[in-house]
Amino acid sequence: MQLGLIGLGRMGQIVVDRTLAAGHEVVAFDLDDEAVATATDAGADPADSLEDFVDQLGSEKRIWLMVPAGEAVDVTLEELEDHLDSDDVVVDGGNSYFEDSVRRAESCPAAYLDCGTSGGPAGAELGFSLMVGGPQWAYDELEPVFDAVATGPDGHERMGPAGSGHYVKMIHNGVEYALMQAYGEGFELLHEGRFDLDLENVASVWNNGAVIRSWLLELCEEAFREEGTDLGTVADRVEGGSTGTWTVQEGLEQEVPLPLIYTALSERFGSRADDGRFSRRLANRLRYGFGRHEVPRRE
Repeated sequence: MQLGLIGLGRMGQIVVDRTLAAGHEVVAFDLDDEAVATATDAGADPADSLEDFVDQLGSEKRIWLMVPAGEAVDVTLEELEDHLDSDDVVVDGGNSYFEDSVRRAESCPAAYLDCGTSGGPAGAELGFSLMVGGPQWAYDELEPVFDAVATGPDGHERMGPAGSGHYVKMIHNGVEYALMQAYGEGFELLHEGRFDLDLENVASVWNNGAVIRSWLLELCEEAFREEGTDLGTVADRVEGGSTGTWTVQEGLEQEVPLPLIYTALSERFGSRADDGRFSRRLANRLRYGFGRHEVPRRE
């Protein structure tokens, strides 16, 4: 099938590559000419404007947005609006707030799918985990592309109506915060505790059959291997926080206690003071591991 892709950053380029590798066609557009050139080199058909982009798509347009959450999504949808009808499908693959996705689904002339995307650039080779909300027929229509972009048929699912995909992804990120905090605290105690331990070895042993083995723990092992047991110059500063904040806010509205996720979010904000907490330094490095985010460093 033919897919139009708007937004060719790190994640967008991965969607291009995996879609092409599965034998589909891609029309690629971005405001950055170099990003378009990279997608073209991979085999995509370039578009030099939004008008050129929609002209290259068929009468039933299948469009994937991989632009930053927030205003950029609304601006892009507004520019596409006159070119869309009810037979078209638009996928928002960014980290949008679920209530924004519900609003966009109601106003968009096309069928709107909110697609929570997990796996990050480091998961590009295996594919992503996709949590999709929106009309069943639109999800079914895009299933070949979801198969390509995800780890396979088991790597994606329709969660429910509009907003549910980004809702599930929001809470996924809250869980991620808490897991990172738990690993950080455990390794901080090992680092400051009674024995002189090689934390890479500890993580390696735990990753081989232990109850707490996971990809995040594999990334802990990577961090200690590349930075050293004391994490070298990695700073006590953990970026991000929007999806964790949304998760805690939703817990308050639904009167569901989220003490672990709230504490992890508080620790993330507390890291802005840079008081040297080892657990937060590890969380900082883990964000590079799964998302290739820049690692703030100490002087």
